[in-house]
Amino acid sequence: MKRPKLAGLFLFLCCLLTYLMFVKHHYSTSRPEAHRLPPHRRPVSSDAGRRFQFGIMFDAGSTGTRIHVFKFQMEDKGAPTLAHETFRAIKPGLSAYADEPQQCAAGIVELLEVAKSSIPPLYWTSTPVVLKATAGLRLLPGQKADQLLDRVRALFLASPFLSADDSVSIMDGTDEGISAWITVNFLTGGLHSAHSPTVGMLDLGGGSTQITFSPQDEKTIQTSPIDHIRSFQMFNNTHLVYTHSYLGLGLMSARLTILGGVDAPPLGGSTELVSPCLAPEYSGSWEHADITYTVKGQRTGELVYEACLSRVEKVLYQKVTEVSGVANMDFYAFSFYYDRAVDIGAIDEKEGGTIQVSDYIQAAKRVCGGVSGSPQQSPFLCLDLVYISVLLQELGFPPQKQFRLARTINQVETSWALGATFHYMETLKMH
Repeated sequence: MKRPKLAGLFLFLCCLLTYLMFVKHHYSTSRPEAHRLPPHRRPVSSDAGRRFQFGIMFDAGSTGTRIHVFKFQMEDKGAPTLAHETFRAIKPGLSAYADEPQQCAAGIVELLEVAKSSIPPLYWTSTPVVLKATAGLRLLPGQKADQLLDRVRALFLASPFLSADDSVSIMDGTDEGISAWITVNFLTGGLHSAHSPTVGMLDLGGGSTQITFSPQDEKTIQTSPIDHIRSFQMFNNTHLVYTHSYLGLGLMSARLTILGGVDAPPLGGSTELVSPCLAPEYSGSWEHADITYTVKGQRTGELVYEACLSRVEKVLYQKVTEVSGVANMDFYAFSFYYDRAVDIGAIDEKEGGTIQVSDYIQAAKRVCGGVSGSPQQSPFLCLDLVYISVLLQELGFPPQKQFRLARTINQVETSWALGATFHYMETLKMH
């Protein structure tokens, strides 16, 4: 009788084991989070049949830190669609905390909270968070900049978002130019297929100026310096662009040079600058890089425009590479190109518009010819317009060349932030 009992016990144990394995299998398949993929490998989440992905870009500039939270609707082929953007800015910039890096934390945490409130928790671990610092941190001593970046990096790693060692960095001027080019061409439709025509991008900042475009002829590629040609992947297409950033030729840095100053603080020397680009009887003050200069016009027998033009041409002599082929391409121009066009009444401040190189030239002659006129007019407008008109011609643009000026395209800001977000998301795909 013992043998049947043992057989029954064995059968019972087999049934129990089978049941337990069934329960375990059912439990694991109904709890996908228990075996979820690493964040950068996880597929984009789906919402009511549509697939969305988010990206967070911190723009750490010299005067403030701005956050862009982008929501993308992903497509099976080609470029995604920008479904929504959340934007918030705080002051001062990160560089203001150079001597107390811990103090920058409150502002970064505040902006991370903006991101958390803009993105559903389901997407947090698959959303990359990135900070790109520009001019403000480039000018800091290396150790001080590193301490600030390390503090931000620690805050990002402690956040629920996807963060890596390369999530926090100082952006070089070339990357800034390429990212702005990506933004503009995404918004104008130039990146949506391999055959879509693209537009060029001109940006005139305070410290540097950039030109980026996709060359239409082989001559441009062959005759350009090798480090001016860059290739990269975007939305399953390879793009070849000419791009260069001229550090020190942004409008404020150039203004200092044209006025006769140097970038280093004067050591016991005079901060008085005298320039033929100012009205002969003008005397005033100008602050640049935390130094206040006394600026005066130069009494001269020459007409102001001719004297200023001669000075600007000397400053730019052999500093700019003339690019072949740009005259026949469509270009968008931004930043101080836009602002000075507003100042001379060439475009509407909100709507933007178009302008020719000759418009800057004629406005420079008009403003410089009447520099002692309107008290509301900036005393530097003559200098700025002469500089812009000479710079554009040195780059290879003829007087009749027309540019489009815009602050937004399809109600989206034309900054480098959107392009840099796409660029970073593309690098994640390659890992």
